[in-house]
Amino acid sequence: MGHQLLAGKKGIIFGALDPTSIAWKVAVKAKEEGAEFVLTNAPVALRMGKIKELAEELQAPLVAADATSLDDLNQLLDTAESEYGKIDFVLHSIGMSPNVRKNRAYTNLNYDWLIKTLDISAISFHKVMQLLYQRDLMNEWGSILGLSYIAAQRTFSEYNDMAEAKALLESIARSFGYHFGRKSKVRVNTISQSPTPTTAGTGVAGFDKMLKYGEKMSPLGNATADECADYCVMMFSDYTRKVTMQNLFHDGGFSSMGIASEILEEL
Repeated sequence: MGHQLLAGKKGIIFGALDPTSIAWKVAVKAKEEGAEFVLTNAPVALRMGKIKELAEELQAPLVAADATSLDDLNQLLDTAESEYGKIDFVLHSIGMSPNVRKNRAYTNLNYDWLIKTLDISAISFHKVMQLLYQRDLMNEWGSILGLSYIAAQRTFSEYNDMAEAKALLESIARSFGYHFGRKSKVRVNTISQSPTPTTAGTGVAGFDKMLKYGEKMSPLGNATADECADYCVMMFSDYTRKVTMQNLFHDGGFSSMGIASEILEEL
């Protein structure tokens, strides 16, 4: 049983695919805490993933939407508005790189694929917020979150063009956070999560080693998907009303480390 931190709150959750997804975990936790929400993912994800099962379990409306398409996003927002009127929270948990999927080296990028990476993984965040802003669909003191990774600030050699996407995502959160805050006191933040064994995360070359390295470097160990869901719920709640335009590290202390004795012992 939850603590009803989100009782009466309505939202939209992007990106749940299967039970390993952070967005999936967030949906389950948000429901436990009293929230109602629309679930959404790309049409191909609805065919290939298990989000339909999640929607049935949580009794949540499910809308297929390509987050890069303004037409699809408007239809999604039409559904949310008809169900709830204005909403209180949004989770953007979307990321995909054709260059990563097709093992294209960072030093030999396909630029058409790079543009697609940026559109899917970052510009879609702006598109969602722009429509919410223009249609005035967020309640005052609402909360919008995007999921990021420390490769936005530091070099992770195998993270490829997703590093650029995450850097853009975080910049969009800061820029739109100003405008949304002034308009209706809506806060916009990103959460920089530990490497997490999701379907998307494990597609990065050397992911298993990144996971082990993060575990050894972080004083508290890697943050899990379940723990990230707890953090997202807190950020959606009224307890974080004055937190905005921040990139919030949720990584067990990894982001503040130089080197750990556990790593030195192995060298």
